[in-house]
Amino acid sequence: MTTVCHRELEVALAAVRDAARICRSVQATIAPDALAKKDKSPVTIADFGSQAVVCRVIGDAFPSDPIIAEEDSTELQNEDNAPFLHRIHDEVCRECVLASKEQICRWIDRGGHQDYSQRFWTLDPIDGTKGFLRKEQYAISLALIVDGRIELGVLGCPNLPLVPGDDSTAGTLFYAIRGQGAFAIPLEGVGEPLRLSVTGTTDSSQARFCESVESGHSAHGTSEQIAKKLGITAAPVRLDSQAKYGVVARGEADLYLRLPTKADYFEQIWDHAGGVIVVEEAGGKVTDITGKPLDFTHGRQLKQNQGVIVSNGLLHDTVLAAVRAVV
Repeated sequence: MTTVCHRELEVALAAVRDAARICRSVQATIAPDALAKKDKSPVTIADFGSQAVVCRVIGDAFPSDPIIAEEDSTELQNEDNAPFLHRIHDEVCRECVLASKEQICRWIDRGGHQDYSQRFWTLDPIDGTKGFLRKEQYAISLALIVDGRIELGVLGCPNLPLVPGDDSTAGTLFYAIRGQGAFAIPLEGVGEPLRLSVTGTTDSSQARFCESVESGHSAHGTSEQIAKKLGITAAPVRLDSQAKYGVVARGEADLYLRLPTKADYFEQIWDHAGGVIVVEEAGGKVTDITGKPLDFTHGRQLKQNQGVIVSNGLLHDTVLAAVRAVV
């Protein structure tokens, strides 16, 4: 029996939709040379604005629930960063709700919880910084964890078509409640939920990887060696952010590997929680590279895990064996 009711889902969907409006508004202002100039100011504004509005909605609906999120307002409140706070204030007031700068900082800091709790939310206000700056794929990821288990997840993917290849429906909300399946709906407006299902691929040579555009978060060279061992010849599906979880959940790809780039690196819980339950409820499987389930009982990091393997479930043991042989 799930410990989550549809009230939590309604609130989570509303919160992620609010955040997506701010992210879309800011992304529309990004100059074409922002990446070349290493200008991260747009993503900074969208990141904080997104966290503020999500924490406001969750905090108001469930005031006893802690939130573990990526940002805090300490830097924003320095005089040197006053222009950033001014822009964040403008975006929040224009797209979502009238508020003072002080209120916005308080909302951001609702996400400052550090430690594991019996029931808590975890939020990545913008996952996929470089995808956001390229005006490509990024995600807003929100999950509810109860007794160490993800019970609900929502992924907002503002630039991902609801139906693959149909750009007229850009903007997808993926969501799942444990035991009730995974679904996709339009980010804006209404539409009948589309039930998600992973692929039925059992022959690893017919599988397709899904991986990040750049190799900063996962070892692409190692992925190529694993693909060779599995006999995979198809080009990987490359996109940023937890949108990759959505792509696996709806059957566009069979596998997503997040391989460690450093021996002492631990994944952040907000980088995975929302996507994990969407894939699992679509029939897939998620573990670390040793086959252990992801352990969300250690605060902000997956301290008991190494890397992440996401699959359609049918290929999981075969992929684990290939990863062990290479890594």
